[in-house]
Amino acid sequence: MRWDFPYRSQRMPTIAHQVVATGQPLAAQAGLQVLIDGGNAVDAAICTAATLTVVEPTANGIGSDAFGIIWDGALHGLNASGRSPAGLARSAFDHETEMPRLGWNAVTVPGCISGWMALHARHGTLPFERLLAPAIRYARDGFPVSPMTAAGWQRAAIRYRDFPAWMATFAPNGHAPAVGEVVRLPDHAATLTEIARTSGESFYRGVLAERMDAAARAEGGAMRATDLAEHAPSWVKPWSIDYRGITLHEIPPNGQGLAALVALGILQHFEMGKFPADSADSLHAQIEAMRAAFVDVRRYVADPDGGTGEAEQLLQPAYLQARAASIRMERAGTWTACALPKSSTVYLCTADAQGRMVSWIQSNYEGFGSGIVIPGTGIAMQNRGAGFTLERGHPNEYAPAKRPYHTIIPGFLTRAGQPLAAFGVMGGPMQPQGHLQVVVRMMDQGLNPQSAIDAPRWQVMDDGTVMLEPGFPESTVTELTARGHRVSIDSAATTFFGGAQMAWRGPGAYIAASDPRRDGQAVGY
Repeated sequence: MRWDFPYRSQRMPTIAHQVVATGQPLAAQAGLQVLIDGGNAVDAAICTAATLTVVEPTANGIGSDAFGIIWDGALHGLNASGRSPAGLARSAFDHETEMPRLGWNAVTVPGCISGWMALHARHGTLPFERLLAPAIRYARDGFPVSPMTAAGWQRAAIRYRDFPAWMATFAPNGHAPAVGEVVRLPDHAATLTEIARTSGESFYRGVLAERMDAAARAEGGAMRATDLAEHAPSWVKPWSIDYRGITLHEIPPNGQGLAALVALGILQHFEMGKFPADSADSLHAQIEAMRAAFVDVRRYVADPDGGTGEAEQLLQPAYLQARAASIRMERAGTWTACALPKSSTVYLCTADAQGRMVSWIQSNYEGFGSGIVIPGTGIAMQNRGAGFTLERGHPNEYAPAKRPYHTIIPGFLTRAGQPLAAFGVMGGPMQPQGHLQVVVRMMDQGLNPQSAIDAPRWQVMDDGTVMLEPGFPESTVTELTARGHRVSIDSAATTFFGGAQMAWRGPGAYIAASDPRRDGQAVGY
């Protein structure tokens, strides 16, 4: 592992025996205090996740979904994503060309709270109410808004201006808060207090469920209390691929983590370590592998209850070898373009002195979600229904009581069956692309966690364009263009290249890193 820091960075990694890394400092410090108070990595993850629903509501909330990978002597996956309402028929969209992104028809059952409940029941040690206390305090007493959150809030105030309950909750003065402005969210405080008091039960089978049901009925939505009561998260076995002596683990469908596994499996057939970092050869191979992965993953990933046999076949060695053989190093391929969804997301990782590690991600999908806020509760309902397709016969075609294709993916690395790193890269379709790039940076180029996160990134866009972050050599841009790539450089830094966090298990302590592209930090003691 290199410690020369070849990329200009605003940060150094945090090296400590217990760590938390996430995209918002107040949430990171809330999780760290749990570790200091004797809680474990799972306790810290729940606390951090709950705090994020308050201090970064622009990307996640009480009405989010979540996924996690947990090491507690063995590796466990948790799928806490919700289903479409049982009473919303496919015929409701017969006159639509695509799934709606706003309003009740974009809403699926929020699974995030059930994820916290499942984590706590299996792995938690401190009382549930203790873990939600910082979130409740910040919501009740106020918190200063950080820069990235303020920017997202300002965009949201335009997008959701026609949603009265959203405006009353998040812009009561008619505008979004400025950087450093102290915001109080009293409805959030009351709801999180109720969730804490009932260990989450009220959200699915109590007062909060009744309020969501009542709001849906009053506003023409299809979600009912029965949809909430029937929701349950699923403990799953992560899927994996071996690469250069380590193993990458991802949650199986309905998440898109399979795309990272497929792309990495294709790159196994290239001697990536021989390509200079940031060279056209290195980027070309990664980009082509990612394009191939996206084409197939977008075709087969859907609700696992519909069967994942075809999707899992994408990890077969013969398939990966054939895909690798179809890549021409001298020329960009003609992979079929596909529409890739965008999203706003928060990610966190925690690790404790006993060796437990958590990789956790939760999201409203797009910004604050559907625009639907349950009056008087602060519950902003996600718009994950937009992840369905209306293509007839597609595995991910909309149907009632079905889970949609999901963009959010936690990552985890092991070596020889032992935990190595909990990590993630937020940002819609950037997520599997970010996972791929971080792994290549570390395993093929030898970078330390912070340098691997600091390094410039690329992103394959939905129209096939390759967007490059500033920092790549001009010769690389020229050569990629010569090979047939449509290259665009985001010189204004307007494209979102993700926000990464990592907790890497070193020989004597954890190395925690946080992305300078976000507000957050890695903390430890």
